[in-house]
Amino acid sequence: MTRIYLTHTPDALKNYYGARALAQLRALGDVTLNPHGRLLTLDEFVDVAAGHDIVVASRDAAAPAAFFERLPDLVAICRVAVDIRNIDVEAASRHGVLVTRATPGFDTSVAEWVVGAMIDLSRGLSASAAAYWQQRAPAIAMGRELRASTLGIVGYGFIGRRLARLARALDMSVRVYDPHATIDDTDVEAASFDDVLVHSDYVVCLAPAVPETANLFGRAAFARMQPEAFFINASRGELVDDDALIDALDRSVIKGAAIDVGRATDQMPAAVLAAHPKVVATPHVGGLTPPAIEHQAMDTVEQVRALVEGRLPAHAVNAEHATRLARLTGFSNTAQGARQ
Repeated sequence: MTRIYLTHTPDALKNYYGARALAQLRALGDVTLNPHGRLLTLDEFVDVAAGHDIVVASRDAAAPAAFFERLPDLVAICRVAVDIRNIDVEAASRHGVLVTRATPGFDTSVAEWVVGAMIDLSRGLSASAAAYWQQRAPAIAMGRELRASTLGIVGYGFIGRRLARLARALDMSVRVYDPHATIDDTDVEAASFDDVLVHSDYVVCLAPAVPETANLFGRAAFARMQPEAFFINASRGELVDDDALIDALDRSVIKGAAIDVGRATDQMPAAVLAAHPKVVATPHVGGLTPPAIEHQAMDTVEQVRALVEGRLPAHAVNAEHATRLARLTGFSNTAQGARQ
């Protein structure tokens, strides 16, 4: 029987994989769970994964070159996320190990989080609730409607497109900057990065984390925004210069910010930024809803099913180098498996 190691801790298993996906995974092979209840060190990861054919890995389970060098029995590693930056795909390929990724399934979840963040920032919901919880009288402040305001989206991928549709339903104007996307919606205006910054009431960062976007939102970017504008980051922490954002908030260059990601461990917001009185911060939960999480978990279930049945799974990133596939039942050789 195929041996499968699932890296998730008990909490991550509950929140980021789910009982239904686990049950289906167990029907496909002998599944071993993370016995430590925490993220494993590399040595621990290698020790517990030894002898397994397939590793189903959470986004925080790094697989550097040494991981593949020390696991001669490993055939495939299936990432329960789109992001595979902490998997050394080149090393996996050298050792003939297949790497797969999940498809995005959290467009609605994250887009709705952004809408909620815009409402919170505009109406002071978190600040009022916090005051009442601390038995203080909250400040009475004028709110702002989303209707007739301008949403600027930086990064027009699957989340950005979903967010644009929600914003239009709220009677917002939408401007988008994405040099790699085709804007085919007549209700969405393609714009330059500077134009989005200058003319938007809400600027939302949804661009991918690549070398070209590192610190995209720094002092110069915040200086171009309106003083009454809000900044929202639901992408990755690497795109924002935290010191520049804090300075912009301290000097009222912008009115406030909401962040679900940051530069702390596992893309959490940095504590000093999250604690700022003009910031609404959440612990990287924008995509944490049952439909969103199960989508990616079920992707890996189907990938493992394909491997067990001798088929090349969908969303493989290095199939041409996966020479160890021949070890699995149904793969008589690599060429035959790659053709199926």
